Amino acid sequence: MPFRFRPLAIGVRVLAVAGCLLGIWESWKLMRSDQLYWQGTAESLRGSIRLEPDCWWCYMQLARLDDKDAEELLQASLRLNPYNSDAAIDLGLRFEADGALGRAEKLLLQAFAVDGTYAPRWTLANFYFRRNNLPAFWNWARQAAQMPTDDIGALFELAWRVTPDPGTIESNIVNDDPSVIRQYVAFLVSKNQAHAALHAGLRLISTGTPDTDRQQLFDLIGQMISSGDASGANSLWHELIRQRWVAADSSFPNNPEFAREPLPVKFDWNLPARNGLHSWPGSSGLVTEFTGDEPEDSLIAEETISLLPGSYRLESTYHTRDIGANTGIQWEILASESGAVIARSRFLSSDSPATATLPFVVSPDQNMLRLRLVYRRQIGTPRVSGMLVVRSIRIEAWPST
Repeated sequence: MPFRFRPLAIGVRVLAVAGCLLGIWESWKLMRSDQLYWQGTAESLRGSIRLEPDCWWCYMQLARLDDKDAEELLQASLRLNPYNSDAAIDLGLRFEADGALGRAEKLLLQAFAVDGTYAPRWTLANFYFRRNNLPAFWNWARQAAQMPTDDIGALFELAWRVTPDPGTIESNIVNDDPSVIRQYVAFLVSKNQAHAALHAGLRLISTGTPDTDRQQLFDLIGQMISSGDASGANSLWHELIRQRWVAADSSFPNNPEFAREPLPVKFDWNLPARNGLHSWPGSSGLVTEFTGDEPEDSLIAEETISLLPGSYRLESTYHTRDIGANTGIQWEILASESGAVIARSRFLSSDSPATATLPFVVSPDQNMLRLRLVYRRQIGTPRVSGMLVVRSIRIEAWPST
């Protein structure tokens, strides 16, 4: 009786071994197909397809190397995987180049239907741009901005070719995504259009975060100041203050007692480092040490200020140590754009607390001013060696005489 089942047992074992060998063969084919695919040549890709005929991505890659058979290869890739948006886009662009615009449009729309990411939207925006179909272009450009990548500068460039009008581009493309807004601000700055970025900058304050976006807005303020846009720079700065993105003062200048570390923006103090000259803010005010090795012409501190036309008076309290008369240390007020000096104070030198005063007039054409504390060695004097402490500085409107 036991021997009656032996042939069946042998057959099962044979089938098991055959199945195992078949599995090994299939595994080897897949592994070899992958090796050939990654070699990346037309011949190796054909070899990969022979081993794995349903390798839709192999057809796709081969189409990019074999221009002669590309259309047939892309169609094969799409038959194997109708969700292959890359193949639909590549094939659609080929149809467009051949003048088959209807087939091209259908394939590009098909790509979007199966893949809602940035690439199909961007491709459709380009397609309608080339067709001069502006309503469709703006529609797909807007949809592309709704699914942005880390860099959509090319989308803004394309829109700029349609119209170099920042307001039109913003209203048609820019949404409330901070990523889109910050890229649009950077785009406008790259086009020397900082003056047109005010609205986008204000939107970024309402949608972004201080840690991520504050420095870009500081840079934008600097660009606006450099381009003479006092109104825009002031609007952005005061909105940063209102939204508590920065700690600042309503007085002129900002941070008048040097009680805070300066912010990296032109509306706060710039304290450049110099060999032989070191400055730091703190509870005592601005302390500057001179070792006697400092450059003969040195900027100690500078801040941009914006004042309405009229008469003003600067008052600065200070004292010095081991710095004699005719020091070459003084306050200056310059026109921001031209650099022309409007007023200079007397030289600062006093072992006891003292006040330096400086009257000056702001004319209607001076949108921005630079307030500077400088050292210039005077002829016949050695470089100064000692300490200057500026306790405070304030500028107030002063009745004209």
